Amino acid sequence: MGLADLGDVLLLGRVDTGDEREAAALQECFDRAGATWSTRSTDPEEAEALFSARRLAYPALERLGPVLTEDVCVPRGLVPEMLARIEAHATAHGVHIANIAHAGDGNLHPLIVVPAGDEEARERAQQAFESILDDAIALGGTVTGEHGVGLLKKRGMHHELGESVLGLHRAIKSALDPAGIFNPGKII
Repeated sequence: MGLADLGDVLLLGRVDTGDEREAAALQECFDRAGATWSTRSTDPEEAEALFSARRLAYPALERLGPVLTEDVCVPRGLVPEMLARIEAHATAHGVHIANIAHAGDGNLHPLIVVPAGDEEARERAQQAFESILDDAIALGGTVTGEHGVGLLKKRGMHHELGESVLGLHRAIKSALDPAGIFNPGKII
């Protein structure tokens, strides 16, 4: 589709109402914000092709090496700030971080590419991700938007929620799982 030649950022917007005025207003926002290129699809097939580019980003990154895939959420108005901070962490830690986001709800997916077998790069990637978690919390966000916490975000979850909220989580888990057989010894 020629999208690779357009720059480092691709922002897609979708208007589900079918209202041409809404679509024109959205495109005008892109243009006023300094888009180097903007267009509107002329039919559903073209629109689907544009959104398929987003879905193909992850497999394209995997060709560079294993990808550490997670998410963080920040207030929508702080998405540009968070993206700038993620880029700064990539530079500071010497790792490649791409981002796929749902900018409309503040959910960001920093995708950290680590060359296969490079343990030092994997450690730098983990340090970058820990910094990303800290920044999301500092900006009033959360360590997860849709992927859940998992073991990778354990420290961030503790930092975000604090001991009293984690105590509540433990009490609920104990009430629902008194034998401790669901995910034993994992998060809380």
